Amino acid sequence: MGELRTVAVPFVASGPTGVAIRTRLKDLAPGDETVLRVVGAHLGSLASRDLKARCRDGLSHSGDLWAVRKRELTPLSSSRWAGSITKASHDQWALARRCQLAHIQNLEAGVRTLTHRLSLPVGQKGTKKAPGGYRSQREWHAKSRRLRVLQDRLTAARADREAGLVHVVRGGKRLAGTRQCLEAAGLSESEWRGRWEAERWFCQADGESGKRYGNETIRISPDGEVSIKLPAPLTHLANAPHGRYVLASRVAFAHRGGEWVDRVTANRAVAYRIHLDTGRDRWYVTASWQIPVAQTVPMEAALAQGVIGVDMNADHLAAWRLDIHGNPTGSPRRFFYDLTGSADHRDAQVRHALTRLLHWARACGVKAVAVEDLDFAAEKTREKHGRRKRFRQLISGMPTGKLRARLASMADQTGIAIIAVDPAYTSCWGAQHWQKPLTTTTRKTTRSDAAAGSGRRRPGQGDDPGQPLRVRRDARGGAREPGRAGDGPGGPGTRRGPRRVPAGDRKFLVNAR
Repeated sequence: MGELRTVAVPFVASGPTGVAIRTRLKDLAPGDETVLRVVGAHLGSLASRDLKARCRDGLSHSGDLWAVRKRELTPLSSSRWAGSITKASHDQWALARRCQLAHIQNLEAGVRTLTHRLSLPVGQKGTKKAPGGYRSQREWHAKSRRLRVLQDRLTAARADREAGLVHVVRGGKRLAGTRQCLEAAGLSESEWRGRWEAERWFCQADGESGKRYGNETIRISPDGEVSIKLPAPLTHLANAPHGRYVLASRVAFAHRGGEWVDRVTANRAVAYRIHLDTGRDRWYVTASWQIPVAQTVPMEAALAQGVIGVDMNADHLAAWRLDIHGNPTGSPRRFFYDLTGSADHRDAQVRHALTRLLHWARACGVKAVAVEDLDFAAEKTREKHGRRKRFRQLISGMPTGKLRARLASMADQTGIAIIAVDPAYTSCWGAQHWQKPLTTTTRKTTRSDAAAGSGRRRPGQGDDPGQPLRVRRDARGGAREPGRAGDGPGGPGTRRGPRRVPAGDRKFLVNAR
């Protein structure tokens, strides 16, 4: 098997730190939509101006400059609207800086790979640890040109970062590029213009504890009445005292509605965002608030009743229940999802698969789910995988970050802990040592099933990590406690009772204990 890298220690993942719920604004009067559009457009223009000022400040930004920007926006809106706009601009600039750093790291990885491969003779084969040379002189020439392109991009990106310069498009870079290919996108110019303007609107307000219903700017009462504090230039549109506009629509939050009512009744901070879904031509309001981070349970407590091991694949989650010793019991389960179509469809598929997984975990009586801590951020470049375009598309389409975030958030409500484990060698060792022993006449164990329920060997604990394990089966064909082949008192094949598996033979979750 060669040298094995050090396997990271598993840990119990922390829960979510915030909550966001959404509902539709139904039965809006024609005047309501007009007011929402006017307010969104006015505040959107102020947000664009403020974001430009924040980007211009760059690394020289300070609290004093932030206060100056807020004072300039206050006469054109209000002090609270100005605070929300400047905070959103600051968050957008910080996000752009993080994306810029990730882009630089990606370019550096590509330059390193190209430089290494170009330094090798044409046709030299690679190894498991490093790729070889390019196959032909023509490919070598093409990659040498691409190396110059990446080096130029890297130089420009580094210069921008040192100068504190970021590139941000309010409304989205993709939608801005769609303007040049409307026919291919199936949009008319007016349809594109409507989407572009709606994406650049700004109608969100931060909450404030102690104020009525937790928000003075966008206020929603416990019975669902929505009122908006109009910006100073638009107070002539008010239909309620103190420059407020009350919508005809009444809202109700189906998901976590009780928690939301408790917060607004106690005047605790709740942030709101009103936006238009141009594809459906529907208005929505999103409520969000912070929650205290739940204290993670100790690893021993999480594993006290076994665990569900999960292996993520391109179209399904492979899961297997493991006992307290890390041995697979029962039959594996698979939870399928379809990652084609729109982003909303893909997100719904992931949520549905995770919901079924958590329901099964609760039915099994376990207190934890162990999932691989996957991250393909630096593993999908064409410099690394070359001609393997289908493989790059495969790993790019796997929602690793979204799945982990959603699983942690959903599991927090069910009282199930999430254990993040190092994904190293799970598929390799599962296929090598566990796929065949766990296959029966009535069940065919796949590679992903074996990775989810396999016993993984830890190197450096006195045992040979490459020695296979033998799994005995009961009369029903289920896997029982594994043991060393031929280590019974009477030699190979001697019948004996079950024994506790040595630490080096257990599943990754037992390693954490």
